[in-house]
Amino acid sequence: MRSDDFDALFAVASDPLIWEQHPAKDRYQQDVFRAFFDEAMASGGALIATDSRDGQVIGGSRYHGYNAIESEIEIGWTFLARRFWGGRYNGEMKELMLRHAFTFVDRVIFLIGPENYRSQRAVEKIGAVPAGTRIDGYGRERLAFAITGAVFDGTRKETIP
Repeated sequence: MRSDDFDALFAVASDPLIWEQHPAKDRYQQDVFRAFFDEAMASGGALIATDSRDGQVIGGSRYHGYNAIESEIEIGWTFLARRFWGGRYNGEMKELMLRHAFTFVDRVIFLIGPENYRSQRAVEKIGAVPAGTRIDGYGRERLAFAITGAVFDGTRKETIP
């Protein structure tokens, strides 16, 4: 993600329905999204997702909270334009991110709001399993889902030709 990606990313994020199950339900508003974007830029681990057919920005995600002692990192803050929901896009993006993460860590964590059922189902589809709860960076209790490199490699071998 680069600073000049703001307009293209906000064009995706400005859809209120993307955020309806998210704790920051107002993230579709430009000033709220600007704060989210600036935080993502400062993290150094943010990326944009593009449609390989035309290069159009379709969403974003990021890494966070690298823990060398636990050999884990979090993947989160993922959102996609609604027309890309339910297809292969989220799975492909997470697969690429997981493949990269597992060159450095043994475990990846996803912190998800208890009412964000879409995201819970999405991470379960890629092999993540419930791993209790954790407090996120904003002090909120979140459901934790985890996947290890070994599980990911096994899942990948089954689903990727």
